[in-house]
Amino acid sequence: MEFKTLQYELSGGIATVILNRPDHLNAINMEMRHDFTALTETLVFDEAVRVIIFTGAGRAFSSGGDIAHFEKGWRTPDFRANSRRLIKFFEDLETLEKPVVAAINGAATGGGLELALACDVRFASEEASLGFRENYIGLIPGIGGCARFARLIGVAKAKELIFAGTMLPAKEAQGIGLVNRVVPADRLMAETREYAEMLLKRAPQSLGLAKKILNNVANVDQTTGIMMEGLAQSILLGTEDHKEGLRAFREKRKPQFSGK
Repeated sequence: MEFKTLQYELSGGIATVILNRPDHLNAINMEMRHDFTALTETLVFDEAVRVIIFTGAGRAFSSGGDIAHFEKGWRTPDFRANSRRLIKFFEDLETLEKPVVAAINGAATGGGLELALACDVRFASEEASLGFRENYIGLIPGIGGCARFARLIGVAKAKELIFAGTMLPAKEAQGIGLVNRVVPADRLMAETREYAEMLLKRAPQSLGLAKKILNNVANVDQTTGIMMEGLAQSILLGTEDHKEGLRAFREKRKPQFSGK
């Protein structure tokens, strides 16, 4: 599969997506929005894809929306149409029943940080920085940034950082739960892939259902959340992977999960 603004590689069940506009700090332009839409079908329906990694080419993860679009004076209908395209892509990543990992290699601002927030796990280089600076051009994080940011780090902290337009160094971002792991720059992709390879050894359906429940438990009461867990468990009890896990436990070997 070929894209204008992305590099895509599938190897051993791990799909690596590289935002590839390094001369523009991987800013999200119209072509990238269309590429994201085209990418969705592959990530969702290709059964060979088990884990997805997003990263950026060059020295940035992504600087967010391409400022050129705003300088041209987007009309409201055009802006809304193109915002919906990105909103849908980020929602697809969030609801996809496969683990999605962001390998944040440099600055992640605006829409770039919103992409990282739509991922399940975030690894960052020691050289990375993260933040929302939309208020410098009189805007807000408007592609799920406010909602996901507040849900992840808390409303008060999200207000503080968005109001000020603060760019957090990776270590500080880790300290507030925005980033899961910080690693040396030259180890970022290796450690991210090691994590992805570990996930390949887990039962795909249990990962997918755990993700779905964890994404929704904050929106329901505890009783409903526990009910969701019970329904998911009843599905998993009937899978071949559950039976394989039991066999492997009895035989003192590592399970070989099939996703069935």
